[in-house]
Amino acid sequence: MEARPPAVTAPSHSPPGGGGGGPRRFLSRPPFFAHLGADVPASLVVFLVALPLSLGIAAASGAPIMAGLIAATIGGIVAGSLGGSPLQVSGPAAGLTVVVAGLVQEFGWQVTCAITAAAGVVQLLLGFSRVGRAALAVSPVVVKAMLAGIGVTIILQQLHVILGSRPAGSALENLAGLPAAITNLELHAALLGLAVVAILLCWKFLPAAVRRIPGPLAAVAAGTALAVAFAPGVERISLDGSIFDAIALPQLPDGNWRAFAFAVMTMALIASIESLLSAVAVDKMQTGPRTNLNRELIGQGTANILSGSLGGLPVTGVIVRSATNVEAGAATRTSAVLHGVWILAFSALFSGLIQLIPLAVLAGLLVVIGARLIKVADIRTSLRTGDLPIYAVTLVCVVFLNLLEGVMIGLALAAANVLWRVLRAQIHAHPPAAPSSPWRVTIAGSCSFFALPKLNPVLQVVPAGRNVVVELNADYVDHFFREALLAWQLQHQATGGTVRLEEHGNTVFQDAGHQAPRREEATELPLPPRKEPLLVGVNKYHRRFAHQVRPLVHDLTEGQNPDSLFVACVDSRVNPNLITSSGPGDLLTLRNIGNVVCSHGRDASIDSALSFAVNGLRVQSLVICGHSNCGAMNALLAEADSGDNSSLGPAFTQWLDHARPSYAALLAGHPVGKQAAAAGYGTVDQLSMVNVAVQLAKLQDHPVAGPALADGTVQATGLFYDIATARVLQVSADGIENLDPAFGAGCRGSVAAAGR
Repeated sequence: MEARPPAVTAPSHSPPGGGGGGPRRFLSRPPFFAHLGADVPASLVVFLVALPLSLGIAAASGAPIMAGLIAATIGGIVAGSLGGSPLQVSGPAAGLTVVVAGLVQEFGWQVTCAITAAAGVVQLLLGFSRVGRAALAVSPVVVKAMLAGIGVTIILQQLHVILGSRPAGSALENLAGLPAAITNLELHAALLGLAVVAILLCWKFLPAAVRRIPGPLAAVAAGTALAVAFAPGVERISLDGSIFDAIALPQLPDGNWRAFAFAVMTMALIASIESLLSAVAVDKMQTGPRTNLNRELIGQGTANILSGSLGGLPVTGVIVRSATNVEAGAATRTSAVLHGVWILAFSALFSGLIQLIPLAVLAGLLVVIGARLIKVADIRTSLRTGDLPIYAVTLVCVVFLNLLEGVMIGLALAAANVLWRVLRAQIHAHPPAAPSSPWRVTIAGSCSFFALPKLNPVLQVVPAGRNVVVELNADYVDHFFREALLAWQLQHQATGGTVRLEEHGNTVFQDAGHQAPRREEATELPLPPRKEPLLVGVNKYHRRFAHQVRPLVHDLTEGQNPDSLFVACVDSRVNPNLITSSGPGDLLTLRNIGNVVCSHGRDASIDSALSFAVNGLRVQSLVICGHSNCGAMNALLAEADSGDNSSLGPAFTQWLDHARPSYAALLAGHPVGKQAAAAGYGTVDQLSMVNVAVQLAKLQDHPVAGPALADGTVQATGLFYDIATARVLQVSADGIENLDPAFGAGCRGSVAAAGR
């Protein structure tokens, strides 16, 4: 079993510092400083991205502007130090903008801060309860629709700011007020906002040297410069001092505690889900240590307690900043911590610069952010998977009701959809193609009492007195379904008909009568012997598999283009397509006794097959495949012992002439035979492997195959199929090699013996 990487265990996520005496701390660099060469540049890039985003999110939330910078500082330093994700960057997130705006409008800012701190306590409890992974049990389509709904809400809100008007309290009011806002637009604000949008949309098309500057920073800086030069009267950010002057203590509500508690749980759940999903996404972007999800909740909870206590916005893991962190080359969590330090220093020393930024510039930035939350790829995926109705309903409800109600409705729809898909059984009655043929009833899926309303009407379609085959392809059968089917069987047989049950699924029908229903591994159930088994198999093929094969052979109707000529023994236990994982049209197969290649002119079928494969179909490889316990090899050994093979007939004895050189090579000490013996294979299998090597040598001398092999247009490969272990070995002129990856690439004969 592969060991779990140490990076995912709790100690690997421990915060730096602690332990060790004083002298040791000066002799070796603490972990915090181990990768400063990579983390410092990355932290500066993330700082430049996070600064305008934090300001814009604060403006969109209806909170004090500095609340966004407080949250960014605490998210970087606290969540970066204590969280379980090594490269995730935390701060104020667009995903909670709508929630915070509603809370500020309902409770006021200081009570909203108390809600943030209380939500952090809930997150701490979730982390200590070790339910981090359980928080991921949310339908991704609902989360994606929630983000898209937030994006639509942000766009509708910030369009009013770009147009120079005040946004309303709901998305519906903002949508209805757009015509009036367009009619009365403030030209300078609109031009500034559109300029920011244009810069951000065009940024990815600029030269790489220019794109080293973060797009949001460049857009905000350019928009601010344009405003200073050409629109001094446009409305700007207003601050009262530095970040330290913006610190505000939380305040409990005067009443309405039920709404307060509801808001706390809403914020805690949304912030937790968004942080964990972002952490998982960041893990997929890099190959280093994985996230400890429970510890991440503890880090996020601690950050929200401090942010709410100091007058900051709610903190979550933010995918935009985290992706920037990874792309900038960050190596450890130090980058996230330092980005918070840079934001704190800038907010304390350069707050005057922030007041130069027009609100329309931040609105243009937020419109682009909102648009990026609506991903066309997510819509296409939901369309392909049949989840588009869930996506659409969730999005509409998030936009026009509120975030929590929209998510709850989406989750309910997703759960109902899962129940429908899991519990739904496909039940159909098929009339016979011929009067003498039986009726067919096909049942597939989960067979529970939920399927009974569909089962009974379908069974009633079958005429009385007719023979019926019931094909049960079920992964779950409960007692009630079994009872209903048996009751119908007795009723139908009483009319003179017969009912035969064929089971092809993952569960046994009989088990439903004496044990609790369960899902089991797929098993092949033995079928009772019947007359003409080959025709029965053909009938089963037409009923169950032909429709699956048709798409595979659709492009082969006009011709074939196989990769290989596969020369195998006629033995019924060898299935070339099975052991090579190939399908229709992949192999041109030639089978004979002993998988031999006759000398040129001694067998027209082999000569013509080689000519057709090499010259006609231009195959890329010629494969000789032997197998264990081969009858032809046994016959050669028996002949050597007794000198007589007459019981097999003269034709068989004459055919063995093509394999007798292999026996001579074995006696002469062929290297393949020696390796097979060392690997623990018996004499028969040693001879089979030597025979493959000898037939490969014959191909070199064949007038058709030889030139193609010499010039490299065709390759020759030898295989040996060990029936006892179902493993395939490669045979060459000088040895054998086990191809089973479980034993490692390049493992030789002794490894093959281990498999025996």
